[in-house]
Amino acid sequence: MSLRTRIISSLLFPLQERMKRHDTFRVRREMEQSQYWPPERIESLRVERLRSLLGEAGRHVPYYRDLFARLGFDPARVTSTAELGRLPFLDKATIRAHTDALKSERAVGLARFNTGGSSGEPLIFFIGNERVSHDVAAKWRATRWWGVDIGDPEIVLWGSPIELTSQDRMRQLRDALMRTRLLPAFEMSPEKVEGFIREIRAMRPRMLFGYPSAFAHIARHAEERGMRLDDLGIRVAFVTSERLYDHQRELIQRVFNCPVANGYGGRDAGFIAHQCPAGGMHLTHEDLIVEIVDGEGRVLPPGESGEIVVTHLATRDFPFIRYRTGDVGVLDDRPCSCGRTLPLLREVQGRSTDFLVARDGTVMHGLSLIYIVRDLPGVRQFKIAQESLDLTRILLVTDAAFDRARVSEIASAARARLGGDVTVKIELVDEIPPEQSGKYRYVVSKVVPGTTGKAA
Repeated sequence: MSLRTRIISSLLFPLQERMKRHDTFRVRREMEQSQYWPPERIESLRVERLRSLLGEAGRHVPYYRDLFARLGFDPARVTSTAELGRLPFLDKATIRAHTDALKSERAVGLARFNTGGSSGEPLIFFIGNERVSHDVAAKWRATRWWGVDIGDPEIVLWGSPIELTSQDRMRQLRDALMRTRLLPAFEMSPEKVEGFIREIRAMRPRMLFGYPSAFAHIARHAEERGMRLDDLGIRVAFVTSERLYDHQRELIQRVFNCPVANGYGGRDAGFIAHQCPAGGMHLTHEDLIVEIVDGEGRVLPPGESGEIVVTHLATRDFPFIRYRTGDVGVLDDRPCSCGRTLPLLREVQGRSTDFLVARDGTVMHGLSLIYIVRDLPGVRQFKIAQESLDLTRILLVTDAAFDRARVSEIASAARARLGGDVTVKIELVDEIPPEQSGKYRYVVSKVVPGTTGKAA
């Protein structure tokens, strides 16, 4: 570790977090000890924290106070994480219907977030300082598995407006101090990609962080044009927010000459699992209780595929208790060769976001259109289907809160990104069915990047 990195990771970053009233530094240190604990010791910690979370929810969160009273559920009597099965699931519809009632009466300084989710259903929720501290600490611990620390040069390739619209002068200075460079993943034209490559070469980052599809796109562009990215000393490419395909992993590893570490989670459910150098996708077991359930809601054993349900133990301000992620996964009961006792997530299914191609050939991340519709009042579900360079359909499932006057606004905003002469059809439908595989895809493009409109 360089002297500059040591100063940032042990002094400046902890100071910043304390100023934000985040307890990140302490949480990360405790996590680095507990990751090697015997399973029974970690489980004891989880039961204690679960009992505390449920007790706080029962006393101070109106939704759970009423729910526990109806069920006759006493959090103080909980002695096992399996007792979560006595409680109903929390889904997006429930959160939308009871957003205010899910806020703790003791919560202060909640931050508002939104996400599209794997099924394209918009969700608005809130996060408190405790949750932020634990999520940042979980990511920090995972990057240290790969020899990368806070303060090491980092390229972040991202598309969320939460980050991109917060790049004021103070944020830019902070990122410069922490040696983090944020690149927007929305527009991936050849000119933009070559600019990204120049910035990556100039910075010589120790770590890449972002969407696997975006880094694979950059890697393909560089390889086709003979632009080297394998001589920069990058230690790891951490990818998240989408399903990582084998061909993407191989391409990124080959071009950037570094291993690819997969991460799974979301703004709603938290950082659920991270990959270690031995290849295991370790659950953030101290913070999360992960259940795999079948279509009837029954909890499945390791090795069987079902929906991923998460209870986040650091969410007293806005509890996520038995939250249905909409993703499908498989747990693994085998130990990892790295020696960490954190259980493994064997597989995550059903996370895919396509690129979109504008009429002039500009390649954009699918999120560039998702953000147009996902946070609109009354939009319950959506799907964006790019049929050709000339035609894109946006399917919307709406309720009474949706203002139909917004249809023309949505179409105009989409044409502003895709091209003024592109036909954008907004279709109000009663239901958006899943794919034949049973998975939902909220962006589907039949246009191959780099062509003149040939369907994939």
